[in-house]
Amino acid sequence: MSGPHAPVLLAEVIEALAPAPGDVIVDATFGAGGYSRAILETGAEVIGLDRDPTVQPFADALSADFPGKFTLVRTPFSGLAEAFAETGKAKLDGAVFDIGVSSMQLDQAERGFSFMRDGPLNMRMGDEGPTAADIVNTYEHGPLAYLIKLYGEERQSGRIATAILRRRVERPFERTLDLAEVVEKAVGGRRGAPTHPATRTFQALRIAVNDELGELRAGLAAAEAALAPGGRLAVVTFHSLEDRIVKAFFTERSGNAPGGSRHAPVAVESRKPSFTLAFKGAREAGEAELAANPRARSARLRAGVRTEAPAWGRIEGAIAA
Repeated sequence: MSGPHAPVLLAEVIEALAPAPGDVIVDATFGAGGYSRAILETGAEVIGLDRDPTVQPFADALSADFPGKFTLVRTPFSGLAEAFAETGKAKLDGAVFDIGVSSMQLDQAERGFSFMRDGPLNMRMGDEGPTAADIVNTYEHGPLAYLIKLYGEERQSGRIATAILRRRVERPFERTLDLAEVVEKAVGGRRGAPTHPATRTFQALRIAVNDELGELRAGLAAAEAALAPGGRLAVVTFHSLEDRIVKAFFTERSGNAPGGSRHAPVAVESRKPSFTLAFKGAREAGEAELAANPRARSARLRAGVRTEAPAWGRIEGAIAA
């Protein structure tokens, strides 16, 4: 079985992880298994993590193609350390994160992630917890506007929240296109804009429903705790909120944060770096990949190598600046 979408920056991720026969690698955002398959082909073992129950057929295909080399664990990536410990493996040699919603999820109208297809206003990556409909139908104006501004970086969040509250008095929101239409009218329509007016609002709701930034912070800390010295961590992000958190994490924990960090309760200089940078800055897709896979346009890869220093622990703060 082949995946429904190509994993972005695949060659760069494999280079950053440098998997070898006998290594154990966690694919913390399994999805359709693109990274997992490439890692398995190097002779390494893979532990896949995903909270989405619909990925099981892709996991079954890998298990059949690589007997005894692949395991899937149903958990969000914040559970990485616990999931790895339960496997009984001696050491973790690498971990990869592909943050955000997958093309596979966007393409399934019944998941409610996209305003390009009509579907229930769901947006859950798993099958538990409140939906996007629960948020837009119950939040008061202030919290809703703040959520859309914070997670969507939407300048017209107040106007959008006002429109949502006015409309839901008539009837609750249940469908994606219904909400997208209300948002579009609230901000004045497309007017030739390259992106749909509802893009930022839908992003904000999706992040809130799945606690994506909280999961990211917890997942990075979990990988730091689980990786053996010399183990490699590769993280692919797709928007600025994610990338700022990952950049701050690697900058701080490699000892490269000038003047310390306002997010750390203890001064940076009092802690030994838990990572060295695999390379400076972020790597992006080349022209060939961009031509073949437009989704890679906003992708950025950052990576680090675990040192022997103790883990720093969970990242504090809402969003790293």
